[in-house]
Amino acid sequence: MSTPFNYKHLYYFWVVAKEGGISRAADKLDMAVQTVSAQVRELERSLGYALLKPAGRGLVLTEAGLAAMRQADQIFQLGEQLPALVRDTVSTPAVRLAVGISDGLPKLVVHRLLQPALTEPNLRLLCHEGELDELLGDLALHRLDVVLSDRPAPTNPNIKLYSHALGSSAFAWYGTAELVKAASTNFPQSLADMPVLLPTAHTAVRVRLDHWFEQRAIRPRVAGEFEDSALLKTFGAGGMGLFPAAEWVHENLLAHYAVQRLGPCEGVTEEFFAIGTERKVKHPLVQRLLQAPL
Repeated sequence: MSTPFNYKHLYYFWVVAKEGGISRAADKLDMAVQTVSAQVRELERSLGYALLKPAGRGLVLTEAGLAAMRQADQIFQLGEQLPALVRDTVSTPAVRLAVGISDGLPKLVVHRLLQPALTEPNLRLLCHEGELDELLGDLALHRLDVVLSDRPAPTNPNIKLYSHALGSSAFAWYGTAELVKAASTNFPQSLADMPVLLPTAHTAVRVRLDHWFEQRAIRPRVAGEFEDSALLKTFGAGGMGLFPAAEWVHENLLAHYAVQRLGPCEGVTEEFFAIGTERKVKHPLVQRLLQAPL
């Protein structure tokens, strides 16, 4: 195992590179030129590569030196931010909540599910959206406090996960005033003659929607399929087609997208789950999410 390099040596090299020479770096550091030069040589010895080379009367970075400089920039810029970060943390302690959001979950629903935590005055909310399997991996590594999803966690013998049901919502059809008016006669059979926007198959509700069409012998004219629910609603609000949405956020949907409700999607519901790694939730804000009435 190689001996780790000395960060003090790295700092002296960083100053030399920024100042453009050992003499100027020595003046800035208020040290002898020989001492600074020796520190840089020690760093080069520990890394196994020359970081500086003569150029005229000065020094320039080698390829290895450029790589080391880029890394040192990040290290010491972060170090310079440390005092302010610690001061701000002590003066206004934040309550951190890292949430994974399954990419099939509607954004308006996510906002409503998180509403109980948003009342925390010193909240620092971190939201990560992605595929459920990836989010569950981050949850197992404790990078996330909770994952919100439209389905419970799959059984995994290697990871002990608990799915807490948060509630469910019936679905309805929405669209622009023009499309709703055209489809209102003979609904829902009229959907066979209208452009329809649907979520892609990666969402749990898509299977239920397909079954709903099959039960009514409707072959929809699918004008678009979307992974992102907000994008689906945006195109629906633009008149591209009628679309299904959770009635749980009916008021917000009408306010945000200026669409109208066409009619119910009877029998189709969307379920919401909070997934954690412990049966007894310890994070106070996650407890709020689980205990809040929907």
